Amino acid sequence: MTTIAVLGWFPSMPEELARHVPDDRIVHFERRGPFTGAADIEVALGAPAPDLIREFLAEAPRLRWLHTMSAGVERVLIPELVGRRDLTLTNNSGPYDVPIAEFVMAAMLAAAKRLPEHQRAQERSRWAKEPQHIELRGSTVVILGLGSIGGEVARLASAFGMRVIGVRRRLDLPGVPGVTEVVPPERLADVAGEADFLAITAPLTPATRGVVSREVIARMRPTAWIVNVARGAIVDGSALLEALKERRIGGAAIDAWWTEPLPPDSEWWSLPNVIATPHASHSSPHIRERTLGLFLENLRRWKAREPLLNVVDVHAGY
Repeated sequence: MTTIAVLGWFPSMPEELARHVPDDRIVHFERRGPFTGAADIEVALGAPAPDLIREFLAEAPRLRWLHTMSAGVERVLIPELVGRRDLTLTNNSGPYDVPIAEFVMAAMLAAAKRLPEHQRAQERSRWAKEPQHIELRGSTVVILGLGSIGGEVARLASAFGMRVIGVRRRLDLPGVPGVTEVVPPERLADVAGEADFLAITAPLTPATRGVVSREVIARMRPTAWIVNVARGAIVDGSALLEALKERRIGGAAIDAWWTEPLPPDSEWWSLPNVIATPHASHSSPHIRERTLGLFLENLRRWKAREPLLNVVDVHAGY
């Protein structure tokens, strides 16, 4: 029997998990301690809540595997975890691919077909035929980050007939279906200059923080759009705001912000060339079942002493 801790507020998750592993014991720590029985727990899954994880780790010296329900792990990489060489961290990469990739496509289509402008015209009961549409077919999307989400964006974009350029650190990895060219981050500014859309799907790490810099934004076409579904800090927010206000780029669809929630008095809300959403691109009724499936497969591997899926390099940050 394996005792599995569920950390954080997840309605019905402990019960669903227990139905799939009736011979194991599930304990749920919804918020904070006391963590009764934590001293004997080897496996846990939970929210990317650093304070909760820190307190739990202090009482769980035998913990050997922690699965975070998030794909990005920057909030989980606290010193207490990174310093534990006996502890394996896995992330939830995979379950979010479909909804986030569909969101990127929706944002690009909305920009290409000028849907925000048509919506504003509808609100004014104005028959406005002035906005000129473009086609996704034949246009270029640069995808910053070719992990599982970026790969799904590439697959969908190529199905639309788009030219897809990928940006990733490791060029020795196998090719990604639909990607016509892969370049290292050092060439981001160059390929950004070719982009009709720059889709940001990379994890936030020391290497990616601010990588969509003032220089990169300055190289973009005046009609190009940025779509950020990753983390706000990957983009130089001040440079992007200036470029949008001065109409030096076409627009931005932003789901991941520098401050969340976005304050009600933020000027980002009122920019006509911005599609602002509340970090909701991952929303889907199928996330729970995919997350549970991923964890159960890894639990099988854990018990069989097989390599786990989605093991995080805590020093690289993904």
